[in-house]
Amino acid sequence: MLTFQVETYDGGCYQLPMLLRWDLELTGGVPCDSLSVTCLYDKGMADVLPRATRFTAAWGGETMLRGVVDAYEISMSERGLLATVEGRGMAALLLDNESEAVTYERATLGEVLGGHVSPYGISVGRRQDVSGDGYVVTSGSSQWKALQGFTRRFGGFDPYFTREGTLMVEPLWGSGKTLQVDDGTPLLSLQKREQRYGVISEVLIQDKVQGISHSVENAAFKAAGGQRRHVLYMPRSTADSRRYTGQYQIAQSALEQVEIVLVLPRAFAAFPGDRVSLGCGRLGLAGSYEVVSARSRLDEDGERTEIVLSVR
Repeated sequence: MLTFQVETYDGGCYQLPMLLRWDLELTGGVPCDSLSVTCLYDKGMADVLPRATRFTAAWGGETMLRGVVDAYEISMSERGLLATVEGRGMAALLLDNESEAVTYERATLGEVLGGHVSPYGISVGRRQDVSGDGYVVTSGSSQWKALQGFTRRFGGFDPYFTREGTLMVEPLWGSGKTLQVDDGTPLLSLQKREQRYGVISEVLIQDKVQGISHSVENAAFKAAGGQRRHVLYMPRSTADSRRYTGQYQIAQSALEQVEIVLVLPRAFAAFPGDRVSLGCGRLGLAGSYEVVSARSRLDEDGERTEIVLSVR
């Protein structure tokens, strides 16, 4: 059974009564982890819910998500008196806050965390040492983008948040367990989608100040007949930054090229960072895929987990 406790800005705690419905989606990063829960309303909540700022959802004593309360709703209908609370994971604090424009001549992980993460009271766990020259955070960037851009640029990975709300500055993929799914696995549904639309075959970088053109190709996609060229205009730049920009654009375009969605008849069957070894003979599907999101729900149809798989 999922339990849900809120914390108020003045230090109070309140656990909601038995949940009638809930919907919890985990991604580890962006889009942000999110949760919506519904329970029977008691008038004692009228004083608590307006002051709620944080929440902890637990399953069998294990934290499934700690995060920020975004909204609540109370309603009266033929279904009775109900209360619904919505929230997001701790990444919301970095997504909702904007960074000032800043240029780091020599950026270290400690400096980036100190300027863009520490002010929000976020705990940092394991970290991979990252540093680099000439890192720029543009005006209007979120604090998440400031951190994510730094680790991508100089480490080649995105940071992620654990279910407990701790920031990990290391790669998420491959950090969890491996789940075996085959013809004997009880599945409610399975769907595979592979698309070519949106995948970039070539990025042409134009440095208008220096009059330099730099082409980066997606060799595998071009060999398979793909043709989708993007042209990007950059201010004065280095060969390294042009190469990174082109490679990044190509990599991002290919993230959703292959997507497999599994629905299992139990909650919390997998988590982001887990890997699924798939062997479905009836569909001719086999291979190893990363869990990029996992959505567990309880409603009138019972418990289930929708797992989205892709290649990372």
